[in-house]
Amino acid sequence: MAETRKYQAVVVGAGPGGYPCAIRLAQQGIKTLCIDRGYWGGVCLNVGCIPSKALITAGKRFEGLDELAGMGISIPEGERSVDMAKLQEWKGSVVDKLTGGIRTLLKANKADMLQGEATFTGPKTLTVKTDDGEIHIEAENVVIATGSRPIQIPGFAYADGPILDSTKALALSELPKRLVVIGGGYIGMEMGQMFNKLGTEVTIVEMQDSILPGFDKDVVKLMGRKLKKSKIKTLLGARAKGWEQADDGIVVTIETPKGEEKVACDYVLVTVGRRPNTEGLAPTGVEMDGPFVKIDKQCKTSVPGVFAIGDVAGGALLAHKATHEGEICAEVIAGHAAFNDARTVPAVVFTDPEVATAGLQEHEAVAQGYEIKVGNVPYAAIGRAITTGHYEGFFKTIIDAKDNRILGITICGDHASDLISEAALAIEMDAEALDVGLTIHPHPTLGEGVMESAKAALGQAVHIVNR
Repeated sequence: MAETRKYQAVVVGAGPGGYPCAIRLAQQGIKTLCIDRGYWGGVCLNVGCIPSKALITAGKRFEGLDELAGMGISIPEGERSVDMAKLQEWKGSVVDKLTGGIRTLLKANKADMLQGEATFTGPKTLTVKTDDGEIHIEAENVVIATGSRPIQIPGFAYADGPILDSTKALALSELPKRLVVIGGGYIGMEMGQMFNKLGTEVTIVEMQDSILPGFDKDVVKLMGRKLKKSKIKTLLGARAKGWEQADDGIVVTIETPKGEEKVACDYVLVTVGRRPNTEGLAPTGVEMDGPFVKIDKQCKTSVPGVFAIGDVAGGALLAHKATHEGEICAEVIAGHAAFNDARTVPAVVFTDPEVATAGLQEHEAVAQGYEIKVGNVPYAAIGRAITTGHYEGFFKTIIDAKDNRILGITICGDHASDLISEAALAIEMDAEALDVGLTIHPHPTLGEGVMESAKAALGQAVHIVNR
């Protein structure tokens, strides 16, 4: 007879939403179980955010060898090479450190862990298939944190060897000579540039008329120049129709505004978005919002005692948004008056240069009817940027012309990912431009660009000509 275990709270999924939720629940004395198929840390830590950023870092450093000559440091051309096996080994060590840390944290906080395939049999009952047999789980509260997976498009099945999703692409043991990337959004751009830096010939195919759809026009313009400089071919307003085997690799058929085009390559990487893992939720009876689970500001679903967080609950499919929801959810289950009142979910694209946004972008503020003032400061005006040799890009602060309140900040340039948190804090605090502009920023640092762009929005910048 199958064993039955009872808990106050069960979290299904140990990704960046699930494991923080389980930890926070256990910290508050709630008897908690976290269930996962085996990806402790979820897609993000195992086959997404972390491994991709490790390889992106490697790509940037490899390309950076060429920049050293200008500083008087030379490395003989023949001594530069990429050992993919060694690179994959290093990437694996990065992932292992973090996933091992998650198991340790769950254990240290006295949250139980169970590895296996969970199947809902009711709103708060599950059966988990483990290597040792089936276990029945009963819970007072259930948190659905099952995440998402890459969308598959017709004609490009991931089961086929040459067709890659991001998971397969991050595990390649050899560097492709030629790669076609379907999708010019943030994942396609990040991965395409990474392979390009390591030496792969890359073609990006995007259905819309712009790479990075939805981003600031100045970001798109700068990234377009960067792709051209890197010799990454971009086909816009184009659609990949199918592929066929060839003597040397494969050939992809692409429908473009100028007619059909055949592109030879070794692999095709499909990055057209993600879909939530909501299959099997019918027994819970939760109300859906399209493909996502419908939740309120406390992560509650339509069924009392059943919660949903992260990608499965829609909104921005970002790890940090899932973590925030996971912690709020834990507080609510513990009986606290917590709710999600975030004014912004910052977004980061780890391209070259990096792109980061918090709050509204310029075009979004205009579309929402705001009368705005914009401060746009180039990286080239910031001393620290010049010293690094990476000074393409800009800091852009958008403020409400009526009261000088900061509506949004967009940063496109080196270390944008590290700089955007100040912008997110400013928006959460409902700061005015002068709150940032009058805050003394250390010199010489890239952070001065945030201060300077806030001043520029007011016409008070000192390191650029005010417009």
